[in-house]
Amino acid sequence: MGVPVVALYGSLNAIFNVILAVRVSGARRRGKKSIGTDGNEVVLLANRVHGNNAEYVPLAIVMLLVVELAGGSSNVLHAMGGALLLARFAHAFGLPRPAPNPYRVMGMVGTWLVILGASGYAIYLR
Repeated sequence: MGVPVVALYGSLNAIFNVILAVRVSGARRRGKKSIGTDGNEVVLLANRVHGNNAEYVPLAIVMLLVVELAGGSSNVLHAMGGALLLARFAHAFGLPRPAPNPYRVMGMVGTWLVILGASGYAIYLR
């Protein structure tokens, strides 16, 4: 049994995470900060954008995988996977901008809703 929907969104989110990691490396190189941030705001922001993505995406992908393995609708999975990717883009775009920032909020809330929605759907399918 394959998992084509999760394979798609897992792969797209993995590529996005590597892009964010490359941005951290670039900020570190430009700021001459090998470890830590030492008060460098650019390095801190790049690090947090990547870190936040790395913290939330794995749980969301695992929950999408659980749903797909439990026989969830591919249409629902595509909606959730697409929403997750858009939410992560919005969060990455919004985090470095001053508050109040609707992109950051949309990204944060969108990510949480995907995790909660997939969790609820998995319980329902069970």
